[in-house]
Amino acid sequence: MEKTAREIATRLRESGHIAYFAGGCVRDIMRRQAPKDFDIATDAKPEVVQKLFSRTYAVGAHFGVILVVENGFQFEVATFRSDEAYIDGRHPSAVHFSSPEEDAKRRDFTINGMFYDPVAEEVIDFVGGHADIAAKLVRAIGDPAQRFAEDRLRMLRAVRFATVLDYQIDKHTWDALLANAASINEISAERIREELVRIFLSPNRTRGWDLLDLSGLMRIILPELEAMKGCEQPEQFHPEGDVFEHTRLMLQLLPAKVSVPLVFAVLLHDVAKPSTATVDETGRIRFSGHDRLGAEMTEEIMRRLRFSGAEIDATVEMVRQHMVFKDVPKMREAKLKRFMARPTFDEEIELHRVDCEGSHRMLDNYEFLLRKREEFANEPIIPPPLVRGDDLIALGLKPGPKFGEILEAVETQQLEGHLRTREEAIEWVKQEYALEEGR
Repeated sequence: MEKTAREIATRLRESGHIAYFAGGCVRDIMRRQAPKDFDIATDAKPEVVQKLFSRTYAVGAHFGVILVVENGFQFEVATFRSDEAYIDGRHPSAVHFSSPEEDAKRRDFTINGMFYDPVAEEVIDFVGGHADIAAKLVRAIGDPAQRFAEDRLRMLRAVRFATVLDYQIDKHTWDALLANAASINEISAERIREELVRIFLSPNRTRGWDLLDLSGLMRIILPELEAMKGCEQPEQFHPEGDVFEHTRLMLQLLPAKVSVPLVFAVLLHDVAKPSTATVDETGRIRFSGHDRLGAEMTEEIMRRLRFSGAEIDATVEMVRQHMVFKDVPKMREAKLKRFMARPTFDEEIELHRVDCEGSHRMLDNYEFLLRKREEFANEPIIPPPLVRGDDLIALGLKPGPKFGEILEAVETQQLEGHLRTREEAIEWVKQEYALEEGR
C-alpha cells in the first residue's frame, strides 16, 4: 500500500504539483508504526486529480476530496484548503483551496496535523505535532473550543487518541472538552458509535472508560452507565464496590483482543441493576430480573447508537443469559449441551470469567464448563438427529405441534447418551408414545 501511495504522490509531483502524505499515517510513521492507510494532500485541484488518475470517485469534491483507486487500494487525495465557519457542528459553510500551512491549521490535533514529503523523506510540521508525539500529548490545533465547535466529534476523538495511543490530553484541550461535553449529542449516533467502538476495542479500554467518565461524555452518551454509580451490591459477593466499579474492573480483566458484542455485554450486563435494586427485611440487596430487563435495555441502547442487527442480537443474548451460569452444575446433560451449543456461548464464558474475577473470584462454574467443553470436544455437541419428521409420519403421526415435542424428547435422550442409533430411537418413540409403524 505504501508503495502505491508513493507512486500516486510521484505522479502528482511529475505533473508540477506538491504532494504530501497527511494526517494519521504521518503520526504512525513518526511513531514507527505501520500506517493502516495513506491520505495524500496536494495543491492540485480536484478536477486535475481526476484527470491524472483513471479510477476516481468524487466522494467529497466540494471539500476537495477525491478517492483514487490504484492497485486495489483506495486513497483519499485532498486539495490543501482552509475552512469558513462551521454551521452544523460538522461541516464548514464553505472551503477555499489554500496552502499546506493553512491546511494544517484547520485540522483537529497537532499529532494529526503534520505532512510527510515522500520524496525528500522529511516531516513538514507547522503545528508542533512532532514535539507533542515526543511528549505523548493530544493537543488541539489553535483554540480547542473553536476546534470542538467546528466538529463536536473531535471531543470523542480526543478521548480515543488518548486511549489508543496512551497519551495525556493537553490541559487547555481538556478544559475545552469539559466545557463542551454536553453538546456531543449534536453529532449523529453512527459517528458516536464508531468512536465508542474504537475506544472499547482498544486494549487500553479502561483508560477510555475513565476519560469518558471524567470528561462528562459518558453521562451524555450513556446515562445508563452513569446510573450505576452508587448502586451498592451485597458485599459478600461484590467486595469490589458498586456496579460502576464492578463494570470498570471487568473491562480491565478482558483480554487485549475482544469482539464488539463481548465488550458491550461487559458494559451492559448489569445495566438494569439500578432499576431493579431492592433491600429485603434482613437488609440483603437483590436485583431480581436484572438480566431480563438488562437485555431489553441493552437492545434499546444499541439501537439508539445504530449498531448492526447481528451485534445487537449477540450482545442482548449474552446479557440475557449471564445469570444462567450459576446453575450449570445442576443442569441435566441435554440442557447443558443445548446451552453450550448456542453461537454466543464461547464469548459468554469469557463474560462469566471476568464477571467472577471482577467480584467474588469464585471460578468453580467457569472451570466446570471448561472441563465439559473438553469432554464434549470429540464429537458435535448437538449431533445430527436420529429421528426426523419423515420417520414420525411413517409411524402414522400427522404433522403438528406434537412433532416438535417428540423430536425434542428424542434429542434429549440422544444428548444424554441413552439413544445411539436410528433404530433405537424409533423403537423408543414407538414404546414411549404407544405407536406402531404404519398405523
